[in-house]
Amino acid sequence: MADGPVTERPCPVVTVSRSLPFPVRYPLLAARAAGLARRSDVLYASATYAAAAAAARAARRPLVAKLVSDPAYERARRYGLFRGPLEDFQAAEGRPVRALQRLRTLALAQARTIVVPSEYLARIARAWELDAGRIVVVPNPAPADEPAAVARSEDTFVFAGRLTEQKALHVALEAIAQVDGARLVLVGDGPERERLERLADRLGLDGRVEFRGAQPRAAALEALAGATAAVLPSAWENFPHAAVEALAAGTPVVATPVGGVPEIVRDGENGLLVEPGSVDALAEALRGLCADAALRERLSAAARPSVAHLSAERVYGELERILAEAAG
Repeated sequence: MADGPVTERPCPVVTVSRSLPFPVRYPLLAARAAGLARRSDVLYASATYAAAAAAARAARRPLVAKLVSDPAYERARRYGLFRGPLEDFQAAEGRPVRALQRLRTLALAQARTIVVPSEYLARIARAWELDAGRIVVVPNPAPADEPAAVARSEDTFVFAGRLTEQKALHVALEAIAQVDGARLVLVGDGPERERLERLADRLGLDGRVEFRGAQPRAAALEALAGATAAVLPSAWENFPHAAVEALAAGTPVVATPVGGVPEIVRDGENGLLVEPGSVDALAEALRGLCADAALRERLSAAARPSVAHLSAERVYGELERILAEAAG
């Protein structure tokens, strides 16, 4: 599903607009996926698992699912049924929550293999009454293509990704307001953009915050490569690809130690970890990077080597093996 036109089309792309009402959008997605799956060997889903499971069953094709989050948790937050952390959600009570959890598990139970990018999410998924032997950890890969060489912009921080509640970008805006001379570039679009733009106006950040919207991959990587650091103040995460991409570009990451983030960002080695939801902690970290050239150089020097083991060749090779095995 997409908010607008796809910026890159390296292969045939079929989209279903998010502007359609959910009761129309979701069955349409399942129907289109089933039609495509009938002409394919395997169906690979990285979201909308119930639609993918229905499509795989209708097309009689094997399903491989890449689990990027707990879909029941995401929906429960969206519908206002639960506000706590992902870990607490696993034991949450209430009929609507339990129904979402059961639907999630039923959909994923159809998958031959469930690919999970972090040990953190794998531990959670193993408690969902799924076959633990089908859950395989395959981290997100570092970009195979290096960004164009660009000079680093002094005291400039970059976020690349969807502008959603999960990313807690209001914390980044409020932190930037506390750091004299610092700038924040937001690459991406999403449902939180309008609210964040209003907040930037209220904070008087005119000229210090730039909303670039959705960009081609090369432009996003170039923005990360030219930053003092990437910023990821998320309230919850799995194994954020944006952090991997930033580190692969030689850019340290300032993030919160939620979910699988500590599996990528190591505090004081290739980035800085700060308390989730704390404007002051994030501002202090950003201020420290602006003021300490030796710290910036040390973290930047360690960034690229820290994700060398996540080469696209190795990660995609493992994914190709899993898909081929499922296809029989």
